[in-house]
Amino acid sequence: MKRRRTALVSLTALLAAAVTALPAAPAGAEETEQVRNGTFDNGTDSWWTSSNVTAAVTDGRLCADAPGGTANRWDAALGQNDITLVAGESYKFSFTATGTPADHVVRAIVGLSVSPYDTYYEISPQLSVSGNTYSYTFTSPVDTNQGQVGFQLGGTPDAWRFCVDDVSLLGGVAPEPYVPDTGPRVRVNQVAYLPSGPKNATLVTDATSRLRWQLKNERGRVVAHGWSRPRGVDASSGQNVHSIDFGRYKKRGEGYTLVADGETSRPFDIGTAAYERLRLDSAKYYYTQRSGIAISDELRPGYGRPAGHVGTAPNQGDTEVPCQPGVCDYTLDVSGGWYDAGDHGKYVVNGGISTWELLSTYERSLHARTGEPRRLGDGSLDIPESGNKVPDILDEARWELEFLLKMQVPQGQPLAGMAHHKIHDEQWTGLPLLPSDDPQKRELHPPTTAATLNLAATAAQAARLYRPYDREFAAKALDAARTAWKAALAHPDLLADENDGIGGGAYPDAKVADDFYWAAAELYLTTGERDFKDYVLKSPVHTADIFGPISFDWASTAVPARLDLATVPSRLPGRDKVRRSVVEGADGYLATLKAHPYGMPYAPAGNVYDWGSSHQILNNAVVIATAYDITGGPGYRDGAVQSMDYILGRNALNMSYVTGYGEVNAHNQHSRWYAHQLDPALPAPPDGTLSGGPNSSIQDPYAQSKLQGCVGQFCFIDDIQSWSTNEHTINWNAALARMASFVADQG
Repeated sequence: MKRRRTALVSLTALLAAAVTALPAAPAGAEETEQVRNGTFDNGTDSWWTSSNVTAAVTDGRLCADAPGGTANRWDAALGQNDITLVAGESYKFSFTATGTPADHVVRAIVGLSVSPYDTYYEISPQLSVSGNTYSYTFTSPVDTNQGQVGFQLGGTPDAWRFCVDDVSLLGGVAPEPYVPDTGPRVRVNQVAYLPSGPKNATLVTDATSRLRWQLKNERGRVVAHGWSRPRGVDASSGQNVHSIDFGRYKKRGEGYTLVADGETSRPFDIGTAAYERLRLDSAKYYYTQRSGIAISDELRPGYGRPAGHVGTAPNQGDTEVPCQPGVCDYTLDVSGGWYDAGDHGKYVVNGGISTWELLSTYERSLHARTGEPRRLGDGSLDIPESGNKVPDILDEARWELEFLLKMQVPQGQPLAGMAHHKIHDEQWTGLPLLPSDDPQKRELHPPTTAATLNLAATAAQAARLYRPYDREFAAKALDAARTAWKAALAHPDLLADENDGIGGGAYPDAKVADDFYWAAAELYLTTGERDFKDYVLKSPVHTADIFGPISFDWASTAVPARLDLATVPSRLPGRDKVRRSVVEGADGYLATLKAHPYGMPYAPAGNVYDWGSSHQILNNAVVIATAYDITGGPGYRDGAVQSMDYILGRNALNMSYVTGYGEVNAHNQHSRWYAHQLDPALPAPPDGTLSGGPNSSIQDPYAQSKLQGCVGQFCFIDDIQSWSTNEHTINWNAALARMASFVADQG
């Protein structure tokens, strides 16, 4: 048996469990393996392929080359026949698989090998080039000795390679049903409502007529009451729900509860203190994400650790990193920066949008009607730089900015001025693993246009914000931004390889017109120069409707440009029209929020929730908040504030997606060092860490084993194994930091 070490292989092999509630195995059933030669120690013995598939054992795995141009999944396949199944017995079907190029889908089935070829169980995971272990349970509906385990590879326009190992169909394994505990049916913001802000809740109930509600204070005294509003079935959760509005009650206090339909909500406050704390905690998150520096236990009790990737054994370090073979013949010192997420990789495109959003949180405080720069000022975040007379939020963002500058290709080298897309381990590592214990070789990946424009945009923004504090650094940043801009114009179509996903995320971005627009906008706002102004005005992105169901993220950067052009003072011709476009975009998100029974500005097509949906909700709320900054309209203020309710507990799962906030909150995010779930000696994620939230695609094996058939909001599980629903990332937390700061400013 030849297992491959991937990010989750050791976990999924041990812990993957049932998909849905199923009957128990027959009494006295023994675990019996039904697949022969599932580890391919005997070559291809017992396995067949369709005539158009070429297969052979390579490195202990069965690898099959599937042709392109087939119409149906079953047009290209491999499998094993003469599998025995017993009616009523439960089976665990598991395998390890890779797909090259990435993102191809295999249809894995257990069925009948003869006519009518019935299928008793099937799963269609999206494969990666680095591989995962998949494990599922089901109950056989029939008795047969003509069963089949099959992998169907057809139905794609292009050829691809499928490799599989450790195929198992184990009989007599009792399934483990997964039913999330959603607690009381009254769903509230479990943290706090602003005294002068909106106060809404959602009631899950079978009732179709209005119901009485009561608001009780900490002593159990009824302080307000009213009637719910029936909303019918919410498509994003499949629940019949009512809305409750208790916004007229404004008295500050702690420990309030809402009672309706015989249910009592989880407790919450009415006040502002929680948001002042969240403003700081969500920004303090970045210090413990730092690479290249020891984290002080004095500054972050319980989170102290040695410096990661500084070349101290077993690290190979980030101070002299080579390129992938064939990419370049130099090395770079790319130490520092933030670890991107739960792994040890560092990525320019995700670092760019994260840095921009933190810098914009500060920049908003300089220009907005409710902005308070001192709230994130010197000494606010308890970081090593505190006390240097520079706002802490700028000091923290600079840690990443310095890394981004180091990723620029040096003068005299091919592609000089471009930025390397990313740097990470040569191979995936397992969990848990402190950054200082990572033994993998580190590699620079090819420069890309998107990464270069991310560098240009953030460095240009930095130049204007750091000028009052460090003119030399501001000049260095602006020079790097200009150099990157010229390099991107010379190389406008160097795109990241979507299959470059071994050892770190690929972060592919096939469209860079928005990145050019963003970089030009930031350069114009900093310099006022005509060339940048003309590029902005001539860009088709400038007049396009860019406010779709998702406003912005690392791969969609037009909205950041539009927001800054609308709010940062400039002499841009037609600026009023730019500001109106932001308000119109906000109107769309506000309409979505008002129509949604859970009160959020997010309604993806078909209720197919995106990866990182929680931050998508927050970024849409940023647009609404910006409309308030532009107009002063109270409806925009209330809409932006209300958007936080979903994040903090008013959702179908009745949980806060922010660690340490709310009676029930996500605290097992996928991470190699915030891994308390796996190792009690390690910490859980720090307070103020945002979880990615529901993701309908449930790409990771653990979520697939638990959440098959999930609807929208239910496609989430708070488990460290679920990297597709429950990871944390620097760009997601940047959205939380920005919105927490906005809400705190409204108190």
